[in-house]
Amino acid sequence: MQKSKEEFLAEVNAVSKNTLMETLEIEIVDFGDDYLTARMPVTPKVHQPDGVLHGGATAALAESVGSFASHIFTDLEHYFVRGLEITANHLKSVREGYVYAKATFLHKGRTTQLLDIRITDEADNLVSICRLSTISLPKKK
Repeated sequence: MQKSKEEFLAEVNAVSKNTLMETLEIEIVDFGDDYLTARMPVTPKVHQPDGVLHGGATAALAESVGSFASHIFTDLEHYFVRGLEITANHLKSVREGYVYAKATFLHKGRTTQLLDIRITDEADNLVSICRLSTISLPKKK
C-alpha cells in the first residue's frame, strides 16, 4: 500500500528532529514527481540585526530543501548524498511571515544532480534564486 501525501510529509519532517532544520523551523510542505517545497517562518530568530531575513538562513533553507529532494529521488540503500556547491542571489527583503523554497531538478544524473531553488514570500514574490549541486556516492559495504 502506498503512503498518502500527508503520511509521507510527516515521515520526512520527523527526520529533521535535532537538526538545523528543526532549529530554523523548516518544514517540507509539498512534493511532486520533480519538485519539493519547504517553508520557513521569518522571525527574529532568522533576522539580520536590522530586522530582515538573513541571507545565511535563506541559503540554509535552500540547501535543506535541495538536499532533501536529492535524497528522496536517490536509492539511499546503496548511495548517500552530499552537497557540492550552493549559490544564492538575494533579490528582496522579508521581515515577517513565511518564505517558501521550491526545489526542481535541472539535471538528475546518476552521480551528480543540479537543482534550481526559488525562494518566495507569502505573496509569491521572488526573494532569492539559488542553485545547489549534489553528488550521490556509493555506500561502502
